[in-house]
Amino acid sequence: MSEKKRGKKYRKNLELVAAGSVSVDQAFETLAGFTGAQFDETVDVAVRLGVDPKVSEQNVRGAVVLPHGTGKVVRLLVFAKGDKLKEAEGLGVDFCGGEEYLQKIQQGWLDFDKIISTPDMMASVSKVAKILGPRGLMPSPKSGTVTFEIKKAVEEERRGKVNYKIDKSGIVHAVIGKKSFGAEKLKENFKTLLDSIVRQKPASSKGVYLKSIAISATHSPSLLIESVRLTA
Repeated sequence: MSEKKRGKKYRKNLELVAAGSVSVDQAFETLAGFTGAQFDETVDVAVRLGVDPKVSEQNVRGAVVLPHGTGKVVRLLVFAKGDKLKEAEGLGVDFCGGEEYLQKIQQGWLDFDKIISTPDMMASVSKVAKILGPRGLMPSPKSGTVTFEIKKAVEEERRGKVNYKIDKSGIVHAVIGKKSFGAEKLKENFKTLLDSIVRQKPASSKGVYLKSIAISATHSPSLLIESVRLTA
């Protein structure tokens, strides 16, 4: 799509955006009515939280399985050995093994989307933490990706598990599906994610926790949903 055509569609969509915030229903109905790109756009949510990301106990992070998934086929790499490696192989994951994949990662190979590791492999996986960490690929117990329950972890990832964490600006960014899902499915995914974020509220967080929420598709304007309108 040329920049000229893209700009014209964007301006047309912008005309549909109400001034200020809207209800959840209005936001997703408006999003569904936007003139789309020539591909199935990804829908994102950005939640600004009333926490201090510089304070360790206020670093909000979590994981949740969306009821309708994300619309993305996830390429999984599983680090395991022995019976757990055989289990991963039996589940048909994209890649599974040990040192051979660590060496490939050290050489620049990153053709996967998520990593699951058994706890007994983490000492080895930590050798590539400087490569995986900045890319958000490092497995962790908090996200459920360091576990001996390989089957459960793989099934959750395939069903549409979303890992999220607050950034330096105090915002949580997450994918909640594809525009083709339609308003109702996107809204259900959105509410599931938001419920999870609310449950992660730090005890030390004071004042307003959900400061603002914005949703957007890949090439669409953002739609603002203030926290006071979430049940409207």
